[in-house]
Amino acid sequence: MFAKPNAFSYDEPMDDDRQAEQLDASTERHPDLRDLVARALRRERAAAGISLSKLAQQAGVAKSTLSQLEAGAANPSVETIWALSTALGIPFSRLVDPEASRVEVIRAGDGPRMAAGEADYAATLLSASPPHARRDLFLVTAEPGAPRRSDPHPRGTVEHVVISTGRALVGPSADPVKLGPGDYMTYPGDAPHVFEALAEGTTAVIVSEQR
Repeated sequence: MFAKPNAFSYDEPMDDDRQAEQLDASTERHPDLRDLVARALRRERAAAGISLSKLAQQAGVAKSTLSQLEAGAANPSVETIWALSTALGIPFSRLVDPEASRVEVIRAGDGPRMAAGEADYAATLLSASPPHARRDLFLVTAEPGAPRRSDPHPRGTVEHVVISTGRALVGPSADPVKLGPGDYMTYPGDAPHVFEALAEGTTAVIVSEQR
């Protein structure tokens, strides 16, 4: 998985006119930028739980302009994107970079494995902790039957799961993945998700990370 390179980048501070010119040029070179910004605006506004009218007011942007941007019918300017990202409380880049998939599965035996020199011991790095992250670690035991369905946790929550024994259907409610012993998965915890045991005596370690 990888993200596409930025449609534009800044090597040195630029005034608003130069930034606008560069973004306009990028829009011409990358016509899908309008669609990218449109999807990002709809996604981030929905995540923030704010109406189109309210966001337009807080950003100082005309409601008609915001409506056109969300419809992919207008070219975004640097000034407008800055105003909207500030009003939403998110980085500028989140409105202009493609959203990378936040679902990852590492099967048992995969991943970077490091063996100890003096013991029969090996560790596999599944996920390095990002700066300033907070994590809660849980040991889960589950039996087949009704699945455990979870409502979205606070925005920015990411969950990591490693199956210890048994089998389970885990991940986003709309597209869960079957996991077995040793399998690892990460998925957004700020969207509906599910954990359904598929075998008796299923156990798992779950890490809930708040970024």
